[in-house]
Amino acid sequence: MTAGIAALVLFAALLHASWNALLKRGGDGFWSMTVMGVATAIACGVAVCFLPLPARASWPYIAGSALLHVGYNIFLIRAYRHGDFGSAYPVARGSSPLLVAIGAALVAGETPGIAAAVGIALVSLGIISLAFEGRRVPGSGILYALGTGMFIAAYSVTDGIGGRLSQGAIAYTAWMCLLWGATALPMYLVSRREPLWRGAGPTGLAAAGGIISVIAYGIVIFAMTRAPMGSVSALRETSVLFAVLLARIMFGEKLTARRMVSALVIVAGAICLE
Repeated sequence: MTAGIAALVLFAALLHASWNALLKRGGDGFWSMTVMGVATAIACGVAVCFLPLPARASWPYIAGSALLHVGYNIFLIRAYRHGDFGSAYPVARGSSPLLVAIGAALVAGETPGIAAAVGIALVSLGIISLAFEGRRVPGSGILYALGTGMFIAAYSVTDGIGGRLSQGAIAYTAWMCLLWGATALPMYLVSRREPLWRGAGPTGLAAAGGIISVIAYGIVIFAMTRAPMGSVSALRETSVLFAVLLARIMFGEKLTARRMVSALVIVAGAICLE
């Protein structure tokens, strides 16, 4: 992985932690995620008018990823509803790099070198350890957080392959996010049976989160077309370091010595990544 690609992925990590914090701060996660989806669909609907169509071979991956993102959103909302941001987020994000590396090896034949494998393992272990309270991980919301991690791994591998086949990562991202965003409002209306404007929360904040999420993930898809999926996924999940700081600033969650040690493990893993 080149220094330029690594810098882009780290910037995406900061953006990713920011929109997750906005989602948590919004209160009603389902409503906030729906507004994010609507904003995403509108922005991507405009963008695709000015972009070339992705290659035909990538369209099954676009559709599949959009569906996987729906599942991811459902589990993410429930994880935040039943658990703290500072514990649910690390479990969800920390479980995915190892799963992505395994999936990339099985599906795309990408076997990481020794240094990269060590780096991926250190990042995952360091991230998951951030969720520990004493010697255990809080049970509240843990299954939803693990489910979220599985969806992350599934759509990451899907988009890594699809992005490469598309011959245009930006167009691929825009079409995938448009399809995903288009499902947000129907799901809300079926589940809540009330107009979206009756929901509670800062609309502008949620919409901004949607735009930020598209930019962040578009960078990641682009990076996966230039570097191994497992390494990109692991480096992307350093977003947890930013999330820990945001949890402290925005939600008053504790920044303990254990979390600082975990952060050093994550940094060590990031250095090992190829």
